[in-house]
Amino acid sequence: MKALKSNTIVLFASGSGTNAENLISYFKKTKTAKVTHVFCNNPNAKVIFRAKKLNVPVTVFDKNDFLVKKTVQNKLKELSPDWIVLAGFLWKITPEIVSQFPNKIINIHPALLPNYGGKGMYGMHIHEAVVKNKESTTGITIHYVNEAYDEGAIIFQEEVALSENDTPQDVARKIHELEQTHFPKVIESLLDNE
Repeated sequence: MKALKSNTIVLFASGSGTNAENLISYFKKTKTAKVTHVFCNNPNAKVIFRAKKLNVPVTVFDKNDFLVKKTVQNKLKELSPDWIVLAGFLWKITPEIVSQFPNKIINIHPALLPNYGGKGMYGMHIHEAVVKNKESTTGITIHYVNEAYDEGAIIFQEEVALSENDTPQDVARKIHELEQTHFPKVIESLLDNE
């Protein structure tokens, strides 16, 4: 019988951190993986507070750290995680990081890709577009990250029905429920099947 290896995961997040908090808490209860670090590009993001409350170290960085000084890349080399998970991270991952972690970077997108993907399509921008276009369904996509926004191979999608009276806030709530339910389980199943 194969011994189970506990994977290390680092998270990248830019905002409130509900997905990050959910993942940290979920993997604290399993032997599959452990979230060991959070990287955040927004010094005012709530994710920093959420991660620290759960005793996960946080590195806050800016564009210069990311693109010029390579602070993030150097920290990743030092941490040597098995997986990188983007949990509401709004910048494009550099080609250097993508090549350093081939098929080991996962993102969650709050729409059914390839619809409503690409630069500028995140959060409420997506939900407003979905409502404006009178979509009858929307959902989440969990995918691998490559050099382009939202174009990596799709791992998992889950759909949710919309009513014609749904507001962007209603859509956001439905998407949030899908993310909270499926994101940790999909990551765990990926790790189990390695």
